[in-house]
Amino acid sequence: MYEPIRTKSVHSTMAGTPSDFPHRSREEELDIQLAGHLAALLAVTDELRALAPSADLDAAAERLAEQVTRLRGGCAPVRASVATVREPSALHQRAHALAGRALVVAASRADTAAAILAAERMDAHAAAAAQGEPQELSGAAH
Repeated sequence: MYEPIRTKSVHSTMAGTPSDFPHRSREEELDIQLAGHLAALLAVTDELRALAPSADLDAAAERLAEQVTRLRGGCAPVRASVATVREPSALHQRAHALAGRALVVAASRADTAAAILAAERMDAHAAAAAQGEPQELSGAAH
């Protein structure tokens, strides 16, 4: 009734069997994930900087860019000009959520520098969202 399978499964997981596709380690996957979260947080930070320029946001953006560059093996993140203008409180809420995701991944891979930066950004954006206006956004001294 059914035709037999004629080709080898692409999902073969037998031990000792070489595969035809590359595998990444858990740490490499976490690096990719963390770099993505921090790059997204950087994009929101750049949007906030366009709405309300401040030295604190400039410093935060620089630190985020440094971490993304480190996690991507020296490739700097793409920095685009802001095309849309959103409500600052919505941006702060989005930034807070992104920083939270970055914190979870950074803690999972035991990346202290990225975890501290993500926690500082969470605190800063939570405070700014609660106030409804731009506040001191730098967190701890660098």
